[in-house]
Order: sequence, then C-alpha cells, then structure tokens
Amino acid sequence: MEFIQALGEVGWIDGMMNSSWGWPAVESLHFMGLCLLVGTVGIFDMRMLGLGNGISIGSLHGLVPWGVGGYAINVLTGMLFLVSAPDQYLYNPAFQTKLALMCVAGLNVVFFYCFVFGPVKTIPSDADVPFSAKFAAAVSLTCWVGIIICGRLITYYRPPYHWCFWC
Repeated sequence: MEFIQALGEVGWIDGMMNSSWGWPAVESLHFMGLCLLVGTVGIFDMRMLGLGNGISIGSLHGLVPWGVGGYAINVLTGMLFLVSAPDQYLYNPAFQTKLALMCVAGLNVVFFYCFVFGPVKTIPSDADVPFSAKFAAAVSLTCWVGIIICGRLITYYRPPYHWCFWC
C-alpha cells in the first residue's frame, strides 16, 4: 500500500488527479478505452456465439488491435485511479472482484488463442463455430459484463480499512 501511495504522490500524477479537470478527463479516457475494448471483444464474441453469421471471423479479427489499444488505455487510466486513492480501491470488494474477473478474462484469452483460434479463423463466414469457441466467447462476455458492473460498483463502496472481512 505504501508503494502504491508513493506512486500517486509523484508530482504530475498528484497534480493532475487532484485538479478540477484531472479525474473527469481520466475517467473519460477510461470510458473511451472501455468502448474500444468491449466493442471489439463483444462483436467478436457474439459472432462466436452465432450472431452475425455471414461475417468472417478472420475479418472481425482485424478489429483486435483496437481492442488491445482500448485495454492499454484502461490499464493506464486504471493505474492512475489506483495510485491516486489506493485505500479506496485495495480494500474495496467491487475492485477486488473486478481484478479477479480480469484475470479470468486474461486466462480465457490465452486459452482461446492457444487452443481454439487456429481452426476457427478459417471457418467460412456462414458456418457455425465449435463448442470450445462458443464456451470461450461466453466466458469472455460474462467476464467483461461483470468487470463493467464491478467498475460501476466501486464508487458505491468506499470502505474503511477494516471493512473488507477477507483482507
């Protein structure tokens, strides 16, 4: 906690995040990154689940760099939030759940690209994908919806240090 708090006290971070425009600007960037990420991942996952048959998976995969860019924006802006108020995040069960869901989503991406994507990328646009791809898509969508919900809930739980019973 002390290390994270020290990062937040770096001059430009502290000055920006405690200015009248800093937090809203970073929040706006975080939302734009979320739109890029969930927009591309959501479209890709829904295609895997059978919506949008007729769109080739290979073509949709071209959107992945936009999603990766959105994820990078969210990691950077999320770190700014964390270092600016670590006591409000580290002991917050909504934040902890959000991080756990992000880990599951990350493992799901590794699983998808290691075991599923190879055969799926060449499937014709009107064909159905195998169950493993549908399962990975369902896990992905579930995780990202949960991450969004937990992200919103963070602001409603402003716990003191003793509030989190499993910390």
